[in-house]
Amino acid sequence: MPRNESRRRASPLQSSVAPRASIAGGLNSCLLILGMAMANVASGASVTVTVTTTLRRCRWRWNLLNKAPAAAFASNSLCSSTLTLGVQSRSASKTRTRHSWRDIHFHTSTRDIRRSASSMGGSSDMTANEMQMKDDALKMVTAAINAVDPNVAVRDRLKIKWVKEQPILVAKADRDANKELIYNLSDYDKVRIISFGKASAAMALAAAEILSDSLSQASIPVPKVDGVVIIKDGHATDDEIRTLEEKHNIIVRSASHPVPDARSVAGANEIFQLASSSDARTLIVACISGGGSALFCSPRYGLTLEDLMATNSRLLESGMPIEHMNVIRKRLENGKGGRLAAEAYPATVVTLVLSDIIGDPLDLIASGPTVPDSSDWNDACSLVEEYGLGTGGHHELPLGVIELLQRGKEGILDDTPKAYHPAFSGREPHDKESRRYRKLHSETVLVGNNYASVMAAADEALRIGYNPVVLGTRVDGEASCVALSYVAMAEMLSRQRHGTDVKYSACALPAALISGGETIVTLPPNCNGKGGRNQELALSAALKMKEMNLRDVILASVGTDGTDGPTDSAGAIVHGGLVNDENIEDVKEALRNHDAYPWLEASKSKPLVFTGPTGTNVADVYITLVR
Repeated sequence: MPRNESRRRASPLQSSVAPRASIAGGLNSCLLILGMAMANVASGASVTVTVTTTLRRCRWRWNLLNKAPAAAFASNSLCSSTLTLGVQSRSASKTRTRHSWRDIHFHTSTRDIRRSASSMGGSSDMTANEMQMKDDALKMVTAAINAVDPNVAVRDRLKIKWVKEQPILVAKADRDANKELIYNLSDYDKVRIISFGKASAAMALAAAEILSDSLSQASIPVPKVDGVVIIKDGHATDDEIRTLEEKHNIIVRSASHPVPDARSVAGANEIFQLASSSDARTLIVACISGGGSALFCSPRYGLTLEDLMATNSRLLESGMPIEHMNVIRKRLENGKGGRLAAEAYPATVVTLVLSDIIGDPLDLIASGPTVPDSSDWNDACSLVEEYGLGTGGHHELPLGVIELLQRGKEGILDDTPKAYHPAFSGREPHDKESRRYRKLHSETVLVGNNYASVMAAADEALRIGYNPVVLGTRVDGEASCVALSYVAMAEMLSRQRHGTDVKYSACALPAALISGGETIVTLPPNCNGKGGRNQELALSAALKMKEMNLRDVILASVGTDGTDGPTDSAGAIVHGGLVNDENIEDVKEALRNHDAYPWLEASKSKPLVFTGPTGTNVADVYITLVR
């Protein structure tokens, strides 16, 4: 989809778009909401309810602090995954207030709020089962995103321990094997936090607070903390930025995503300068998450920012998986493919990674700036040929990029650092206690991934009465084709409704098929459609449900980062009645033009899901429910 489409998302500091309802029954609804708000105030939550009435509409907005249970009214809370809420949740930090991922809602019709305020987005084309299942799917999406909250993920893996009055930074490298990386902070004069990606602000803030909260109590000299963070526009609150800069001496820069801009280059150069000025008594804590490739972008000598911008656009249009894109990106920029760790050598580097790539290949997440590169020039050139990126191809790269790749293949240019580079060699710990943990100069810790998100959704499905089946976390391929597979599986399960003897069925009804991954959408040249892979997958599934006359089936396809393509939507939740005889041709045209967003936005069923920036990014979650 074109990257110049304007985004209509509100500021992350604001509440979500308020739901609207016809005035009929509005007074009772408002009284219900107010009564529940008072119950929350009594229970200690801070709730503000604003009711504004117009001639035919009733509008309200909630701001809820501290309380964030996942359940609906039964938990005596307004923060339900099935409600349209503007939520600000406080983390363990007293100073941090974040635009919560819990701000999930459907773009609701001005005339239709069915089955009380807990069922947003219902429509006359939905059965009672489908309306309930839509709410259930949203609860599962909420649980999936909650499981990979970057603040929680970092705090789970990074701790400060005091051993004989020495501050020891402990990075838990493996959740199951209990492997720990030990860093005696007395061995360092400086600790530098560098962070880039969609979760960069939250990860950096968690790391900074872990360090500052402990070091502030020290009675001995401790290392000074500084750093640089690059955030995607709108993916950090004013409070986060202020706390990082004023309290922790960490500079925050904003930049563009998915196509880099001049700010990406400026921020990357600041990080590069910080790394190059480090020495053997410097510990660098690098916090890296999905989206980092575009945000941390410094063109290699001979290339321009315009070359990289055009390259990113062509890569996105080609339908190339992200792991293949990053093989090419590594060769075009200064910091990718282990070059950042090499630049920081002989400093010690520990990298915390929130993975957005299938299979969690550490050398490909954000193009692997702090890990040795396993690919080479030949791999990059093969991909150029395979995806029609060469001269005369459908997605031709800039001439300067093609020439640079060719010079690299011919051995004229140096390649990315490999595992034998000194930056990735072993280092001898200074203290005897740490010597049993032989560390490298650069170590990497995976703090969260798509698997954790998918399993949390499955746990929630089981909790609310479904039989969950996890299909895996390596789903890829064309979004429209993946959609057909999910619908085919749902149709097979649905045969159980009619007493049909279905042999070898995956599970009994009600069923929840849950998976994760990252699909692609291959765009033709000069495509002017607007949407994202999740919206295209969902709309393709809805069309197939119509063709198969499949009802009481819900499919959700949602990006955990809260943004699907260049839109303000995280994805969509669709059902079998969404496409009908009257609109089927319009749907087919929208899919041909890769223009899912306008159609879904205009639909009376309001299938789009809005979360705002979630502050995390572990690819996508797919949920198919069958009753």
